[in-house]
Amino acid sequence: MNITEFIGNYTNHPVLFVGSGFSFRYLAHTYTWNDLLSKVCEDLWENDERYLDIKARCTDNGKCSFAKVATNIETLFNEALEHDRNGKFKEINDIFYENMRNGITLSRFKIYIAKLVNSHDIKDGVEDEINELKKARKNIGSIITTNYDKLIENIFDFNPLVGNDILLSNPYGSVYKIHGCVDNISKIIVTEEDYKLFDKQYDLIRAQMLSLFIHNPIIFLGYNVGDENIKKVLKTIFSYIPNNTEEAEKVRRNFLLVEYENGSTNLEITDHDIVIDGSTIRINKLKTDDFLSLYRALATINLPISAMVVRKVQTIVKEIYSGGSIKVMITESLDDMKNGDRILAIGSSKTIKYQFMTTSEMTQDYFTIIDESNSAILSLINKQKIAETQYFPIYGFSTICDDIDDVARLKQIQKNNVESYVKEKCLQHSNTHNSAHDIDEDTSIAASYKNQAIMASVNSGNIPLDDLEKYLRSFPVEKKKDTGYRRLLCLYDLKKYDV
Repeated sequence: MNITEFIGNYTNHPVLFVGSGFSFRYLAHTYTWNDLLSKVCEDLWENDERYLDIKARCTDNGKCSFAKVATNIETLFNEALEHDRNGKFKEINDIFYENMRNGITLSRFKIYIAKLVNSHDIKDGVEDEINELKKARKNIGSIITTNYDKLIENIFDFNPLVGNDILLSNPYGSVYKIHGCVDNISKIIVTEEDYKLFDKQYDLIRAQMLSLFIHNPIIFLGYNVGDENIKKVLKTIFSYIPNNTEEAEKVRRNFLLVEYENGSTNLEITDHDIVIDGSTIRINKLKTDDFLSLYRALATINLPISAMVVRKVQTIVKEIYSGGSIKVMITESLDDMKNGDRILAIGSSKTIKYQFMTTSEMTQDYFTIIDESNSAILSLINKQKIAETQYFPIYGFSTICDDIDDVARLKQIQKNNVESYVKEKCLQHSNTHNSAHDIDEDTSIAASYKNQAIMASVNSGNIPLDDLEKYLRSFPVEKKKDTGYRRLLCLYDLKKYDV
């Protein structure tokens, strides 16, 4: 069976379990465990010999315990920086003492590790894969990762959960960072003591994740077939589910390991046996370098509802259970509800009709919809009225959804509104700036005229569209309702897609 057929059989939102290989594929700067610890030592002692000495002491029968290596290095690193306050690692000491003054004790060693792996630079040539993965995120329920970096959050825009935050959380739209995060240094798991504490707490985390493993497809990315994390997950599942049962078989069918093989275009799923504590567990494996096809298969799963809508429903239900301030009403007509009320509707589809995104909300979520090619949401445009004076970015949306009625008229409305506004309100604010940020920082331009100045510079070609896109993506959520944002967005949309 090929990958498209295999994933096409999914009836629930898959969970991704992501390892270091994922970061290696997409980040320009990242490390193996060995290279990371070696880098710390080389930066401290100017060569790798001290590291090799430590590594030799922590190797038994040819197998190195990197957690033990990290324990040794942490002690030596912290002591060295303690006795050299303003030396090469002054910045690390500054962070350490600032936190100590605020009652927070951090390891200097972990502060430096977080600094080393806090990379956001994407490799050249992987943009197509990342863009395809963004389209798939509407179908991804949750992500579990052992990585410290923030690559996954940046791609998926999911809610990161670390440590105790994982417990009793809403799994949909969340990233479980089970080994810590660069933004939460105290929770980074790297030393022997860290792993011992993690193993004690893992029972609680495991209970939280077990229902995901049983009810959702699991896809491992960035691990090889012998990785201990895979074995731990399988051991967790099959310690609760008896082997040779229908439920165990269902889990096996949903379990997929994607293993990297340089240059391979293979898309066929094969069986693979893993032996754990004397028991053989058969899993599905895809060995390939064609991740683009994998992401396309994930993006085109035909599920009845997006993962983020499930998250919204679960959040409301949780508030009802908790007895919080949420108001619970029973009504036969949604028209009786106020605009600000949140609704969980239960009833007949004949009496309950809900358009789950307005044109205003679509505009606010413009880049998410574009990234995900979410044509299902855009089909709701036909159910809503767009006024002649409304700023609505139809050009980009029409490239995704072919079922929008009266597209030519809507495009003309957008074009007329943007071109009229630029001509009447913006040209007098022409300037020589070549970035939106520079205009924001220019105190000679009044705050009330900054948007017009940006639009003038974009219209003249001084500000490139890539710069305007970054500026629009960085807009605070609460300001995306403003007319100024909608005008800028419609100018960007018109310039980019009116070809």
